[in-house]
Order: sequence, then C-alpha cells, then structure tokens
Amino acid sequence: MADATEKSEKEYPQTSSSEEAGTVSRPKGWMYKSVKIGPWQLPWIASPAMQLLLVSLVCFLCPGMFNALNGMGGGGQVDPKASNDANTAVYATFAFVGFFAGTITNRLGIRTALAIGGIGYAVYVSSYLCYNYTQNRGYMIFSGVLLGTCAGILWTAQGAIMMSYPPEHSKGKYIGWFWMIFNLGAVIGGLIPLGQNINVTTDSRVTTGTYVGFLVLTLLGAALALTAVNPKSVVRSDGSKVILMKNPTWKSELMGMYEVFRTDTYIVLLFPMFFASNWFYTYHFNGVNLGYFDTRTRALNNVLYYLMQIVAAYVFGYALDIQSIRRTRRAAGAWIVLFVLTMIIWGGGYEFQKGYTRAQTSAGSDTPDDPSDDYVKKDFNDSGYVGPMFLYMFYGFYDAAWQTCVYW
Repeated sequence: MADATEKSEKEYPQTSSSEEAGTVSRPKGWMYKSVKIGPWQLPWIASPAMQLLLVSLVCFLCPGMFNALNGMGGGGQVDPKASNDANTAVYATFAFVGFFAGTITNRLGIRTALAIGGIGYAVYVSSYLCYNYTQNRGYMIFSGVLLGTCAGILWTAQGAIMMSYPPEHSKGKYIGWFWMIFNLGAVIGGLIPLGQNINVTTDSRVTTGTYVGFLVLTLLGAALALTAVNPKSVVRSDGSKVILMKNPTWKSELMGMYEVFRTDTYIVLLFPMFFASNWFYTYHFNGVNLGYFDTRTRALNNVLYYLMQIVAAYVFGYALDIQSIRRTRRAAGAWIVLFVLTMIIWGGGYEFQKGYTRAQTSAGSDTPDDPSDDYVKKDFNDSGYVGPMFLYMFYGFYDAAWQTCVYW
C-alpha cells in the first residue's frame, strides 16, 4: 500500500486542494485545468469527456470517411467488383486481427494504436484515388488487408476508452455521444460527393476531388490521434483514475486472453450479436443503395442514413442511462425494442426487395452484354422515391440503435 502511495506521489507530485477549491482534488498541470468560455465550463484535457471527444473526432475523420465512401456503394465506383474485393480483404483481416488486437493495443499503447489505425484508412482511400487513374485492383486489395489490420487496432483502442473512461452511470450517454460525433463525420463526408454530383443525372463514379478530400481528412485524423493523453493521466470528475491492465510481455498478454475465454465464457454468447452488427452493411450499401439508385441519389441517401444514426444514438444512449429503472430492466427493454425494430424495419425491407433482383441491376452485372445494362436506376426526382428513402433512413436508425446497445 505504501509503495502504491509513493508511486502515485511520484507521478502526481502536486495536487490541488479540495478544501480551497471546493471541488474534488486533481493533479496540477495544464491538462487538468478547466477552461471557461462564456457561460460554459469546459472539462480539463485529461478528463474522460475530453478524451472521448478526441477519439470521437479521430473516428469522425477516419472510419467516418470510410463509411461515407462505402455508403455510396462500390466506394463511389460504377462497377463494385474492385471495392468488393478490397472490402472482403478488409473484413477477413479485421476478423482475424480482432482476436489479437487487444494484445497488440496493450503493447503499443492507446495513442499509438489510434494513430496507426488512422494511417490504414488513409491508405485505403488512396487506393480508390489510384484506381480512378490506373485501375490497379492489386493495390486496392493490399489497402484492404492493411486497413483490416489497422482497423482492428483502432477500434480496440477506441473500445478501451469507451468502456473504461466513463463513470458507470453515464456509459449510455458517452456511447451515444461518441456514435453521434463519429457518424457526423459520415454525414459531412457524404455531403462532399453530394455537392460534387448534385447535377449528375447519369450513373457514374464520383469525382477525383471526392477521393482527395477523403484522403486529406483521414490523414488529419491519424495526426490528431497523437494528441491523446496517456490513460494513466486521465482523472474523472470524482477524482478517480483510469486503471488499464498492462501485461509486461507478449506471452502474458496472450495467456491473459486465453484466461478471459476460459473463465468468462459468457462472452462467447455475445458473438452472434457482434456478428449481426456488421453483416448487413454490404447489403445496405451495395444491394440497395448502389443497386437501386443513381449516383447523386446514393449520395443523398448516404447523408440521410447517417443523420438517422445520430438520432438513434442520442435516443438510445440517454434511454439506457435512465437511473430510475434498474439496469436489468433497461437491458430487457432494449432487447424488446431491438426485436420489434428488427421485425418492422427488415419486414419493410423484405417487401421492398421483392420489387427488384440483383440480376436486374448493374450491381449484379459482370458482363457488358448483360440484360441488366438496360436497367434505369432511380433518382430522387422520380415518383415513388419517398418510400425507399424512408426505408433507407430507418436502416441507418436501426444500425445505431443496435451498435449502442452492443457497446452498453
């Protein structure tokens, strides 16, 4: 105990006095000073709220741009095959690396892990820019493998912050705010191709400027990650500090992961929910948005999809933190609401899907002389657009509702 106290004094030699300030004591230094702007008192830099904001902005600029790009269907290309190959590489690698990403992140540190993750997104976007000129599918597949590796590390670092920094009674709100800011990146990213293609009434790939814009933003996200503070420096509003276990060797890390699966077997029961949280993206973006709509309408749908994610994250994030209801009842209520949403939204999607097939759309065409070349994709000026638009919006709402509950 004495050793722990001595170590704490070495790390934080000076602390503010709660008797003098009337608040919970915290270390002195620039990262623990609150800033007041007008009537608002901003949290200190090394607070959970500010660090969550930082990681939200990193995801805003990196995965947010990835979502905006892929939400166009085919990564903004007319032929989705190259994008499909790249994304197959992304998720195959992501699934494998994900099992070891916790170990890697613990060894690298959260700040380094976030920065490395951001670089993977930038390389991925650059492959689409290159493809516009060279049709280099090999580079796209390579970028997919690299991104799968980097994304596994980035999302693990983000998860460590999300799960360990907030106080227990506010986790729903923290998760909701993260998801809102993260998806705001996809909304703004979606406005880029919408603005550049608003007058394009034929089905075509997005402009080179779109890819350049995404590339710049993802590079900024990777750089921003380097400003994160060390987890041991984070202090909550009640004066408590974040405790992240760190094993000294790769062997102890791997053994620790084995112990978790051996002792906490209930985690395996969550795997189907994890699986369900990502499988529908390809259908949303390629099967519906790319297959059914033209370029500018896909861009509009993309913006609406992620706007609804923001709405759902806010609603579910705050609802999950209602303290007047016991946590077990909140969990049961969330499960019931998700079940009802699944039946209604995907039931409507099934009815919509009966109106066309993959073979009728260019999304299912691999040959120039396929009859699907005669298929005319729908535009937002066409009659009958409103129904599919609302369905696509609620696909986005459902995604955020599901993801918020999974984190919680």
